[in-house]
Amino acid sequence: MTAHEDFSRLDQQQGSSDRSFGLVFALFFLMLALWPAFHHRSPRWWALAVSAVFLLLALARPSVLGPLNRVWTWLARVLNKIVNPVVTAALFYLVFTPVGLLMRLTGGDSLRLRFSPDAKTYWIEKQPPGPPPETMARQF
Repeated sequence: MTAHEDFSRLDQQQGSSDRSFGLVFALFFLMLALWPAFHHRSPRWWALAVSAVFLLLALARPSVLGPLNRVWTWLARVLNKIVNPVVTAALFYLVFTPVGLLMRLTGGDSLRLRFSPDAKTYWIEKQPPGPPPETMARQF
């Protein structure tokens, strides 16, 4: 029996190119170097040198940055496996669960799902009622 969808490609994620990796890190270290200048202090010269090295390697020999790029991509994937479930669980237990409990305690029914045996209809009238039916004669 075969699955409806083929999930074999999910683990074959491709990282960034070595050149773009080097350019992004050059920009990062350049911003790190120039950040003190916005506060009227001298720039971080070591970060400027690292930025220049990344820029030169990215433009001249991006293949040299390949091992660093692979380590960086591996680290990002490991962090994704850890952080994603933690953030999702925190969002669920710290936001959705208290809101749901509060709505149950106060009797909230925002989706209007409560059954009412006395109701003749569950139709909700809109105000204003919307466009007239003749405007929907030829929709396509």
